[in-house]
Amino acid sequence: MMFCPKCGSLLVPKKENKKKILSCSCGYTNKKPKNIELKEVMKKPEKDLEPVDEDVEALPLAEAECPKCQHRKAYFWMVQTRASDEAETKFFKCEKCKHIWRDYD
Repeated sequence: MMFCPKCGSLLVPKKENKKKILSCSCGYTNKKPKNIELKEVMKKPEKDLEPVDEDVEALPLAEAECPKCQHRKAYFWMVQTRASDEAETKFFKCEKCKHIWRDYD
């Protein structure tokens, strides 16, 4: 890597008149660069990642009756769907049948 002698930023390779040069955002250009070569090295992860179970919910569980299956536990989250001076809307997702409904408090 080469850095700009004026401002210290990284010099970026670009083509000018079919010739590769190094340039900086401050306007400095190095018209006689040494070999310009860009490399990216990808490292393999140290250990294989295990697949994530997609049925795992990361939401809190509350007691709420599902209008579809009458199960008494549901996950919930809150979203500001109306004006900021009004209450948030609470969404529920049934633990059993995955039905989603709203509660406007």
